[in-house]
Amino acid sequence: MTGGGKRARLYFSFRSPYSWLAGRRLLAELPTAFEEIDWIPSWEADEVTGRSLDERGVRPVYTPMSRAKHLYLLMDVKRLAAGEGVEVAWPIDVDPWWEPAHLGFLLARRHGREREFYDEITRARWERGENISLPEVVSRAGAAAGLDEREVEGAVDDPGIRAEAVQCLVSAFREDVFGVPYVRWRRQRYWGVDRIGTFLRDLRRGDDRPVAESSAHVTPYDTDTGGGCG
Repeated sequence: MTGGGKRARLYFSFRSPYSWLAGRRLLAELPTAFEEIDWIPSWEADEVTGRSLDERGVRPVYTPMSRAKHLYLLMDVKRLAAGEGVEVAWPIDVDPWWEPAHLGFLLARRHGREREFYDEITRARWERGENISLPEVVSRAGAAAGLDEREVEGAVDDPGIRAEAVQCLVSAFREDVFGVPYVRWRRQRYWGVDRIGTFLRDLRRGDDRPVAESSAHVTPYDTDTGGGCG
């Protein structure tokens, strides 16, 4: 399917509705996506994870959202979800704590249940509007995915899982991931739910060059200065 070469890496977040919609599209068109692509969680770190990131000089990926952008996002996600034939049960995040869900995903991956856990968490958050900042909500999702509830709830206190979580966020920082969903494959980068189709097309072709480059031999990236557009 991938035509060999370096595996694609999908950076995603349970906090992001666009990441959820991108995951739906990806899995609908490529049911083996969890086998063929590395799914790497990215989120706003809590104080414990944040201290480890500070020690490595890693800055946060996310920035606060303006009211205008938030209102647009609500409208846009509802529109996109309607196009996918699914209704959004919009969650209300009060003092969100993203570690339980994302570290729970890393635990699920240890047991080979990451697809099942991903499905349960996204259904809980985006289809039922549940608060995935609550450890009990995450542990119930873990149980539905075939995991031990107590082990899922204890993932945030597992030093090995915490270290793995830090590495995920370090990887996002080093790969210049500025938002999710974000795919890195060979030389190419694909940001946003509307680029999933382009990524899949390129993956099926086994060619990471833009279509126009195949005959034009154009360099894939800008060669001007960091702040320039020409």
